[in-house]
Amino acid sequence: MPWRPRVTVAAIAEREGRFLVVEERVGERLVINQPAGHLEEGEDLVEAVRRETLEETGWHFTPQGITGLYLYRAPDAETYLRVCFFGETASQAPRRELDPEIERTAWYAREELATIGERLRSPLVLRCIDDYLRGARYPLSLLGVIASTAE
Repeated sequence: MPWRPRVTVAAIAEREGRFLVVEERVGERLVINQPAGHLEEGEDLVEAVRRETLEETGWHFTPQGITGLYLYRAPDAETYLRVCFFGETASQAPRRELDPEIERTAWYAREELATIGERLRSPLVLRCIDDYLRGARYPLSLLGVIASTAE
């Protein structure tokens, strides 16, 4: 099978200097991550980040732009291409059942996240927030979606 990076999306949602994160189980570890997940067949990247944020947090996320594109090689040798979006969370579905690996959602300040160390799922968590805080903003129009004309 040919090598292919895994395409993932992540959401940056900020309120009063705090960022929406999830505490999730990865194997035996409890880690902290942005709401994030894999692009699924048939959806575009914006649909994926809306879906993942809702599934993992119960918050309805409206992407406003892109913070960055990140290529990450994990310690297990998997390679990920992450598209990180920033946006707003306008409403929450409090009774919505979250993905099974999610223990809880929380709002953390950047400084709190920086002290967590190995509990961060990957270095991408802080990198995405730091890029957002330094003003990295790209329009959603950066993403081109070209449908096949073959029938």
